[in-house]
Amino acid sequence: MSVTQIPLPLLYTVNHLGPGHLRRALAEDVRTGLTATPKWLPPKWFYDATGSELYARITRLPEYYPARRETAILREHATEIAALSGAETLVELGSGTSEKSELLLGALTAAGTLRTYMPVDVDAVTLDAAARRVAAGHSGLAVWAVCADFERHLSRLPGIGRRLVAFLGGTVGNLDERARTSFLDGLHATLSPGDGLLLGADLVKDTGRLVAAYDDRAGVTAAFNRNVLTVINRELGADFVPRAFEHVALYDGRLHRVEMRLRATRPMRVHIRDLAMTVPFRAGEEMRTEISAKFYRYRLERELLLAGFTVTRWYSDPQGDFAVVLATVPQPRGHRAYRGG
Repeated sequence: MSVTQIPLPLLYTVNHLGPGHLRRALAEDVRTGLTATPKWLPPKWFYDATGSELYARITRLPEYYPARRETAILREHATEIAALSGAETLVELGSGTSEKSELLLGALTAAGTLRTYMPVDVDAVTLDAAARRVAAGHSGLAVWAVCADFERHLSRLPGIGRRLVAFLGGTVGNLDERARTSFLDGLHATLSPGDGLLLGADLVKDTGRLVAAYDDRAGVTAAFNRNVLTVINRELGADFVPRAFEHVALYDGRLHRVEMRLRATRPMRVHIRDLAMTVPFRAGEEMRTEISAKFYRYRLERELLLAGFTVTRWYSDPQGDFAVVLATVPQPRGHRAYRGG
């Protein structure tokens, strides 16, 4: 771990990844996912500079309601969230450009409790730019930018004061049930009584609307999906032809989740030079690139309860499309709920 003070007021960076971490992690994921049956790739590799720009465009599409709904909820309830949490430190997991946190930063500052903002992201370049912007715009706020993978480094997050951990954007839905259990258990283990979790989650609704949010008419999501192949080509010397793969979005009603896939339009063999791999694809073969779980209220509250959290507030938009949940670690911490079979 390295800690660096940057010549701006109260701006620090902590790096838990080390040189070459992202490339090694990408190589490991590609080797594991493309030798599995069926093939898969994790969604975090969408987000290079091009992918981040495409995602920003997705959030403005008419079909993509989650970002608008979440922002509206935060705008309406940020003051109450700040008062209930009493947070001295706002931790944002997967912070990206930190734009989503501005409403919370403003409300916590107005409440008089906030001392520290801690954005956490694997993209050091985006993280640094966002941290500098927040530090410059919030005089007196200590900004600790943490370059880390929240699925691996939760236990290393600095414990500064009473914390509110924001995990927004419905990103929790990118984790399958087992991974969500591990994440919530791990997060709970790092927090102290009185600390809070602010969780954004997309809700179950009409299948047509769910699928349309991931398969827009303009094709922006399709370009975003294919971008993972461009990342692998650039970083690992592969020869994917992105246009040889069709974008697929479908809803699995049994698992209550949207899946994005890439479907090979013809037989092909893809060479990945840096891994000394050749990966065959049949015409019509699909590889999964993202899951996005959708929740019923009772299911999400149960998952939080089993992890040891108490749900303090459930906020939703009038249409019931999206939820923002404020949960806390009980004080004093009681017995953990029994996780039945």
